[in-house]
Amino acid sequence: MSAATLTPRALYEEVAELLRQRIFKRELEPGSWIDELKLAEEYGISRTPLREALKVLAAEGLVTMKVRRGAYVTEVSDKDLADVYHLLSLLESDAAGVVAERATEAELNELEALHAELETAARPGHVDRENFFAINERFHMRLLAIANNRWRDQVVADLRKVMKLNRHNSLLKSGRISESLKEHRAVMAAIKERDSASAMARMQQHFRNGLEAAG
Repeated sequence: MSAATLTPRALYEEVAELLRQRIFKRELEPGSWIDELKLAEEYGISRTPLREALKVLAAEGLVTMKVRRGAYVTEVSDKDLADVYHLLSLLESDAAGVVAERATEAELNELEALHAELETAARPGHVDRENFFAINERFHMRLLAIANNRWRDQVVADLRKVMKLNRHNSLLKSGRISESLKEHRAVMAAIKERDSASAMARMQQHFRNGLEAAG
């Protein structure tokens, strides 16, 4: 396959990532219409790779395509959010159970190091919400990687993209970072004790509490 053949694919994927980050940063607000002509001019590209990029984001649930009206940033309803959290709870609690049973000591040390970073980001009087959110995601994704099921990883990655459309609501709620940190401590304790059932239950509680805070 030639480089020329690869270029269009690389271009629309690059554009998809640029748009994805703008959506996550709220530069493109949920419910807002996506001006294809303006974006194509801004990026100095034709509308073809832009439309391909929008199809990628639509498949991820970040963009909604409306007949004869164009593309819009997806608005997440309360039911959407509840459904996403429910599935994440099932998938990630299962992963936590697997990690409790099978993780090597080196892998447990990796998770502990990430948890320690969370503790630092949540220090009283020095809370860094953005950093906490980023480290929190790294912790969850590392736990999934250790559980080693690429099909689960793929589904979770897409669900977490949709969850990010509502990402600030839970962490901005008073006391939620402190509560989330306690829940992480409980998950880590169960994993270190090699208690699979407890790790699963505590991860499920983590997501139930997260949904309540996001509501």
